[in-house]
Amino acid sequence: MLKNVKVLDLSRVLAGPLCTMMLGDMGAEVLKVERPIEGDETRGWGPPFNERGESAYYLSVNRNKLGIVLDLNVPTDQALLSSLASDADVVVENFRPGVLLRRGLDAASLRARFPRLIWCTIAGFASTPSRPGYDFVVQAESGWMSVTGSPDGAAMKHGVALADVLAGKDAAIAILGALVQRERTGVGAAVTITLAGSAEAALVNVAQNVMVSGAAPRRWGNAHANLVPYQLFEALDRSIVIAAGTDAQWLACANALGLTELAGDEALRTNAGRVAHRDRIVSAMAVVLGLRTAAHWRDRLDAVQVPNGVVRSVPEVLDTVDASAATGMPPSVPGTVRRVPPRLGEHTALVRELGWRAFEAP
Repeated sequence: MLKNVKVLDLSRVLAGPLCTMMLGDMGAEVLKVERPIEGDETRGWGPPFNERGESAYYLSVNRNKLGIVLDLNVPTDQALLSSLASDADVVVENFRPGVLLRRGLDAASLRARFPRLIWCTIAGFASTPSRPGYDFVVQAESGWMSVTGSPDGAAMKHGVALADVLAGKDAAIAILGALVQRERTGVGAAVTITLAGSAEAALVNVAQNVMVSGAAPRRWGNAHANLVPYQLFEALDRSIVIAAGTDAQWLACANALGLTELAGDEALRTNAGRVAHRDRIVSAMAVVLGLRTAAHWRDRLDAVQVPNGVVRSVPEVLDTVDASAATGMPPSVPGTVRRVPPRLGEHTALVRELGWRAFEAP
């Protein structure tokens, strides 16, 4: 899909490397540039580390790349980076403001010389771009943590660094759009994605509830503010979620659980009515579901097409996907895994000799 698209990856940690890995999965030639000695910070974010001393964190977002080390304080390395940018289609970076500017390697300088270049900056916050952008901080300030967790508990972050992940995906989308625009105009673009912007945009229906109602949202735990039944229940052996998103699914659910009285209650025919009688419905369902195994209820609910699922552990998920300890989870976009993540500076000599033609080397 992106064959022959050259991506110069000057990013580190999670959002930027995830973005460039996705582009690499789709066929782009991704060249990861790291500083000497430490490289990407995530190389040290462990344990766990594999037998080569590589952290699982680093391995999760750096496949399908060649890797080089450049010292941007050294004029010859600055010149090499500029040369690589001259033939690149895309640059992705998340440097603090001014770092590249002081070296003449910033977006404005390089795009003035190479107008077809697409430059993607990933930052933490639009209003204060010099402020370090960390997922945990963004989850707190974006409103996510205020609506996550049990109703009577403390605010809670998501178990996945989801602000970083969303920003990385948003960056990939923006780059793909810029590539399409360049095909039409012949001119590249400079785009900026922020973790805070991606996280705030992801509030979607939660934010809309506030704007329409004027009321601040609260934590619902494993329930849903707008839909009933749409939450976690405890079956006899393990947890199961039931997500009845339509009135027809509610009727099918109630009948499948043997709750004929609720199924026949006109007050519960619409979702608004069910929300008003949330406690009654949830209490009745909880009692019935606790009598049989999750597999039993899955079979019954699947038979009438009511959305449901057991709460699986991460090892259980890994048993069902084509994942690898060397290259991570399988691509979420149409693509292939062609290279394991590079060791620090693994391809430096090759790239110094061949430039982008290093991708043609066996």
